[in-house]
Amino acid sequence: MESINLLISDETLRDGEQQVGLFFENKAELAQLIAQTGVHQIALMPAIHASEAQLVEDLVAGECKQQVIASTLMKRSAIDQSKACGVQQVILFHAVSDRLLFLRDSAIAAHPALKHKTIDANVCPQLINQSIEQSRQTMLTNALAHVKYATQQGLRVCFAAEDASRADFSFLVDCINTLGPYIEHFLLCDTVGILTPEKTYSWIQRLLRQTSVPLCVHFHNDMGLALENTIQAVKAGALGISSTMGGIGERAGNAPLEQVLYGLRSRFGWQVDGIDYDALDRVVAYLHERGHRPHPPYSPQAQRHESGIHVSSLLRDPKSYAIFKHDRPEIWFGKCSGASNFRYLFEYHLKRPLAQAEYERLRAVIKAIALKEKRSYSVADVLTLIESEGLLAADLLTNGKANQRP
Repeated sequence: MESINLLISDETLRDGEQQVGLFFENKAELAQLIAQTGVHQIALMPAIHASEAQLVEDLVAGECKQQVIASTLMKRSAIDQSKACGVQQVILFHAVSDRLLFLRDSAIAAHPALKHKTIDANVCPQLINQSIEQSRQTMLTNALAHVKYATQQGLRVCFAAEDASRADFSFLVDCINTLGPYIEHFLLCDTVGILTPEKTYSWIQRLLRQTSVPLCVHFHNDMGLALENTIQAVKAGALGISSTMGGIGERAGNAPLEQVLYGLRSRFGWQVDGIDYDALDRVVAYLHERGHRPHPPYSPQAQRHESGIHVSSLLRDPKSYAIFKHDRPEIWFGKCSGASNFRYLFEYHLKRPLAQAEYERLRAVIKAIALKEKRSYSVADVLTLIESEGLLAADLLTNGKANQRP
């Protein structure tokens, strides 16, 4: 058996809990179990809720200080919040694919010819290309400024490239090399699970030939290939894995971290230095005893979306977070919802638009209830909840035909 050095980053408590309907009864207890496996990083996101920020503080004050890492929005205020929680490491993340950059670029959103359009819009190709090029430069300038700021605050930084698997290859190389001097690892995310094992191996090798920054991978399981993709990434030279225990997570989940580690050991005789494999079994048993399992790839449950940023993107571009043409994403409401979830509910489902302030108010109220009740709500569930709680006048909840979906 050969011992290898591989950065193991656990996302169970963050990405794992983004699975629609999944709540952990005791995240501190689960964090302690995960820490016992010897993983190098345990990721959480303080910005989600005050209770999440408090959990990060408590874990840092205990025995998990060296392992806890804060997933952090690309904002100075978010970086400051993570530092205030006591963490020594942050994961700064930003989209790098042209599709997502196009959707979120403020200059594109304000352009008369591009407003409310997607990257596939039938408009002047030269205008589209110029806008894409500008959005790339804007993203890279913004990312570099925030990565530098985080390091100036004494934080160790990992950069997570959202939707890296759909990014322009040359631009991705530019991102890695530009941010490289300020980060410890560059995390490549297959956000919508489009990679195959063959593509993964060649993609990682090509990137390694043109960069010198340690590359890590975070792969989703939409096509049921995340496990093998992750193993092929390591075989190709990736130096780190970011995933969840049991493979839980949004849509069809992630590569099951314990299966990746066991797979490397059984197939290649590679045992990751510092990992307690028996402790991995205890974490998975803990999750299974509580019914925490990922949704199967291609299943209707795997098409459920709750995260506000995902729903906001889906409302504008159906291809942003849904890769199967025949799928009709199902919008849910809960701990990860944004105002966009309620815009979907009233503008697309009920055909009764409300003011943006009302969407924000409903988001805050429903999020608080979801956290208290530890559950998520379907469209029918949330309409019943809004009515029973008297959150809106009854005539605004008259059911409309749900014949429009993102």
